[in-house]
Amino acid sequence: MKEHYDVVIVGSGLGGLVSSIILAKEGYSVCVLEKNNQYGGNLQTFVRDKTIFDTGIHYIGGLDEGQNLHQYFKYLGIIDKLNLKKLDENAFDIISFEDDKTEYPHAQGYENFVQQLKKYFPEEEKNISDYCEKLKAICDSFPLYNLESEGKYDSEILTLNAKETIDSFTENEKLKAVLAGSNFLYAGIPDKSPFYVHALIVNSYIQSSWRCINGGSQITKQLLKQLKKYGGEFYKHKEVTRFEVENHKVNSVKMKDGTQVSGTFFISNIEPKTTLKMAGEANFRKPFFNRIQSLEGVLSAFSLYLVFKPETFKYINHNYYHFKNSSEVWSAHEYDENSWPKMYMASMNASKEDEIWADGMTFITYMKFDDVLPWTNTFNTTVEKNDRSESYEEFKARKTAKFLDEIEIKFPGIRECIKSIHTSSPLSYRDYIGGDNGNMYGYVKDSNNPLKTLIPSKTKLENLYLTGQSINMHGVLGVTIGAVVTCSEIVGKEYLINKINQTAE
Repeated sequence: MKEHYDVVIVGSGLGGLVSSIILAKEGYSVCVLEKNNQYGGNLQTFVRDKTIFDTGIHYIGGLDEGQNLHQYFKYLGIIDKLNLKKLDENAFDIISFEDDKTEYPHAQGYENFVQQLKKYFPEEEKNISDYCEKLKAICDSFPLYNLESEGKYDSEILTLNAKETIDSFTENEKLKAVLAGSNFLYAGIPDKSPFYVHALIVNSYIQSSWRCINGGSQITKQLLKQLKKYGGEFYKHKEVTRFEVENHKVNSVKMKDGTQVSGTFFISNIEPKTTLKMAGEANFRKPFFNRIQSLEGVLSAFSLYLVFKPETFKYINHNYYHFKNSSEVWSAHEYDENSWPKMYMASMNASKEDEIWADGMTFITYMKFDDVLPWTNTFNTTVEKNDRSESYEEFKARKTAKFLDEIEIKFPGIRECIKSIHTSSPLSYRDYIGGDNGNMYGYVKDSNNPLKTLIPSKTKLENLYLTGQSINMHGVLGVTIGAVVTCSEIVGKEYLINKINQTAE
């Protein structure tokens, strides 16, 4: 590691890696520092019983030729290197309810989306079409989502509430539940979640939906290859503990192992609350510092990773969002010991292009950080092994048994197919991904007060920038666009978007 770089990036999540390539391609000397054993943040995978599982990336949208993420990935030089499998065109997601045997599809392509749902709601065709038109109109208002540097951005869009807007299209309660059924993708809160968040995410999957064969860490691998190609450097087991600030500028970062590296620009791809503390509270205006520290993190999750015995459970080429009943689509995160879990997302691992049998399956449900408070002072990662105690193991065993009982209702006989079960809790998400209290997607966005959760990518320190899922939007597409926003502050937005569009031609 050199003593000085043009750009020092702290954290190797997707936002940090995309930023590093953009700037390395522009001729800057770049260094990425990662505290963990694995690069990639939410793109990390892990192996249990020779089966690969994803921590955060279960499917990706917008990757068909000409679509937005395809164009961004083409510019980054990785689109042709990815090993992908397209999900079922007629049902990439299925919304289902315990009290209803019907499975309701979300299909790829807007016309197809309407046609597939029309089968179950024949009188609602116009309402479903109107909903789709609204999604598209909202997405058209975000310039970078459409690879444009300037656009007709309307701030009123930010105040539209997701639940109210979805409900406004139809009187049919079941259809309302089906249209909102994948709101786990942004941890939907009925009186807060903005409709633009729903639109930007759902639109991307309706455009096209894909699984990464053998996991999302291949994206990390390809990004690191590109970074190397452009002369960038990256180091793991390098935990940054402090940004050294002088005269409103960061001079260098200090690491846990005592090393220090200086830079001209610094980009933090770690949690903003932590970033501000590491740069020193005194270096920011008090109201700004307090606003960021008071932001509410999105809920966390509890996940089950099932490894199947060979040739016992058929591969399913779509995801499930399954609810105990359709009236709880917006309240599944409000549970107690008895009612948990009220919903779950189920997703398969893809291991090859054409598969009959599944190797494994992931089930994820909401879990509040409060549920794991007794063990909050324990940390456990590959680098720092730590035993969380027997009581924690008992807690996980109890939750696993309860979760499996729910899963068995939807998938009768699944228990018989299981070879081994592995779990992750909000503590795992906190320790491995670094989110505030293990949150899944950064901070809660609030349609009642959109500016409160707006975090600018340029800080008041002259040369410190932020990127990652808490800035702008979460998800692969959201974070990629967020990194473009961050780098635009350094190289110029119009210039950068022109470069990306030229590559895509």
